[in-house]
Amino acid sequence: MTQKVPGLFAPGELDPAADLIVLPDGLRIIGLDLSLTSTGVALPDGSTYRIKTRAKDGDRRLLVIRDSIRADLAEHRPHLAVVEDLPVHAMAAGRTGHVHGVVKAVLLDADVPYALVAPATLKSFAADHGNADKARMAAAAYLAADAKFANDKGGDMCDAWWLRAAGHDALGAPLFSMPQAQRDRLHKVNWPEAYRQRYVMGAAT
Repeated sequence: MTQKVPGLFAPGELDPAADLIVLPDGLRIIGLDLSLTSTGVALPDGSTYRIKTRAKDGDRRLLVIRDSIRADLAEHRPHLAVVEDLPVHAMAAGRTGHVHGVVKAVLLDADVPYALVAPATLKSFAADHGNADKARMAAAAYLAADAKFANDKGGDMCDAWWLRAAGHDALGAPLFSMPQAQRDRLHKVNWPEAYRQRYVMGAAT
């Protein structure tokens, strides 16, 4: 069983209902904050939701996450997925690693290239602090684009939103202005070679 818990759209250019998104070459990026219990997803149109699973379903939760993301890829056909990488030292890394394996297989099946962003790098990019907590990440999203997220106590949708924003920023289609020092944090990410050849960091070629 899965429950899609919607978030709120950021206003203006980030509100898909406003139909104001203009991207170079129609660039579509999906952000994924993977978790066995609550995966945050930021779709290419800027909307966010969570894939909630039940502990009693055991490993079948992997299939729920797989099927939901597979449906998103089929519907939205993203050019790139930006995924939060596994934490280096965390007890939950093993369980989350199972989710990573399943989702990477889905992305490979769909021929969607992906980039892995370390948690500290994402936090530094978003909030200028490698140990920023969920509240600080949410505040940074609000300051950057008036973005708010409903039912997001764990910060899953917020992180996914920032992952999508990082992909746009790094590949020359920033969604909002940011200090250059924070943008430079994205140089640590190993972006797919096809995109590195097409875009210079921070400016489309």
